Amino acid sequence: MYKLVIILLLLIFASCTGSKSQKEGNEKKEVKATESLPSETIETPSSSKEYISQNTSEMVFFEGGTFLMGSETGLPNEKPVHEVKIEPFHIDKTPVTIVQFKAFVEATGFKTEAEKFGDSGVFNLEKQTWELLPGAFWKKPFGPSGPDAEDNHPVTHVSWNDAVAYAEWAGKRLPTEAEWEFAARSGKNSGEKFSWGNEISVNGQYFANTWQGEINASETKDGYLFTSPVGAFGENEAGLTDMGGNVWQWCADTYKPYPGNNEPYRIDPNVKVIRGGSFFFDQSGEDSFSVSGRSMNSHETSLFNTGFRCAGNPDSE
Repeated sequence: MYKLVIILLLLIFASCTGSKSQKEGNEKKEVKATESLPSETIETPSSSKEYISQNTSEMVFFEGGTFLMGSETGLPNEKPVHEVKIEPFHIDKTPVTIVQFKAFVEATGFKTEAEKFGDSGVFNLEKQTWELLPGAFWKKPFGPSGPDAEDNHPVTHVSWNDAVAYAEWAGKRLPTEAEWEFAARSGKNSGEKFSWGNEISVNGQYFANTWQGEINASETKDGYLFTSPVGAFGENEAGLTDMGGNVWQWCADTYKPYPGNNEPYRIDPNVKVIRGGSFFFDQSGEDSFSVSGRSMNSHETSLFNTGFRCAGNPDSE
């Protein structure tokens, strides 16, 4: 079963490597690509569905454009840098929160895969190992004896399948991997490593919820050991929060190497892209939560550091 295999591999890959203030108001922001690259482009996956009921008041609108995707200085799976054409789209300002997911569950009676399996992936800091924790799910991220998840934190313990179900209910969809990176770059051909710039922190101020210290000795300099409220570390230039750190975010795509990348990999349609890194330790360090960092997990896997945000098409308002 994919779920068990992925959990067992997490110790090797350290949380799926392959890797403070939020502006008020409900205005939609429009962001344009700052450069147009005229050479041949690679079209990204798109959806043929109509999302007629989506609420775009808490989304950012991108006009689309052409940008350079990937990195020549990051992880091997970020290469080669290639031009990608992006069509206009909306994307949620924040990852989906507990209170938003709760509304979905209350409206539909939906059961996540973690609830169906009876367990979900949590890293036990005392034992220093990943485990399938019985009773862990989106409402109880550390099991029945742990605290309830806080309403303004990103929902976790959701599989790709769960995220797709929520997105369809909300009249939206998951972003493509290219849309996610374009949004993380604020719609620019920017050379900055992170969504907010090139530094993780300046004078003790952190710009994202990430791990500090070793896996067995967290320093918690950013103020959070686990998830943080969405938007706690501010917005990027486009008005998006948590586009790096806090939780890994599911994308629509099946994971595969970029065109021109010859790394050995057998494409499996059940293995999906995740982006953004998380609050948890990762062997790839800073590369895991860079704008170009990418990793993968099976479609049925749920973990305590993985969530999602939604996207939508411009003709669905």
